[in-house]
Amino acid sequence: MKCIIIDDEATARAIISKLCQGYENLSVVEEFDNAIAAMKFLNKNNNVDVVFLDIHMPDFTGFDFIESLPNPPKIVLTTSDDKFAIEAFEYDCIVDYLTKPISQLRFIKAVNKLENALKNSLPATQEQEYLFVNINKRLIKLNFDKILLIQAKGDYVKIQLEDESLVVHTTLKNLTEKLPSNLFFQVHRSYVVNLKKIDSIEENTIYIAGTHVRLSKLSRPKLMNLINII
Repeated sequence: MKCIIIDDEATARAIISKLCQGYENLSVVEEFDNAIAAMKFLNKNNNVDVVFLDIHMPDFTGFDFIESLPNPPKIVLTTSDDKFAIEAFEYDCIVDYLTKPISQLRFIKAVNKLENALKNSLPATQEQEYLFVNINKRLIKLNFDKILLIQAKGDYVKIQLEDESLVVHTTLKNLTEKLPSNLFFQVHRSYVVNLKKIDSIEENTIYIAGTHVRLSKLSRPKLMNLINII
């Protein structure tokens, strides 16, 4: 797992780097004392698997950093403040929350979580054009180019196709991880849309095939970076 460390404190970066050295599967490729420099690095290097990220940094918080990335890597938050734990796990990319000082035992648990998260994250490649969904014990082929949008409904998702809709027993998060990130984007906590199917965007509303979907304030900047705008 290739990782970077972002922390404005040199001592904190050194501690995490030292902890990483104890694992053959962890390779620290770069360290940063500010989030802006890290963003520029990630924009040019898309092979980073993990970011060890401090929440509190001057002028730019860890959450600001995550929200600025269209497709963030797996994140392990490192902080001396535990009051943001609940907020942290609203982000699908955040795998763990480490409170400083970080013990080796606690770091081991974080590494295990990372390994499991990366192992279970199987995004479809650009060459793949479909997946199979299980509906009433029947596997149904689902072509990506036929999907308009996907809506979360508790333990189920509603997949809106061009000519019908399907209800599948899974979570929005699980399904999204199987979809190509260059084609699908989560615009709201409850909605994922096919970027190619968007007809128009007006303020915080997306229109697709006569249906309108809410665009969250957090998702809007990311979406604007993904689509071509003249």
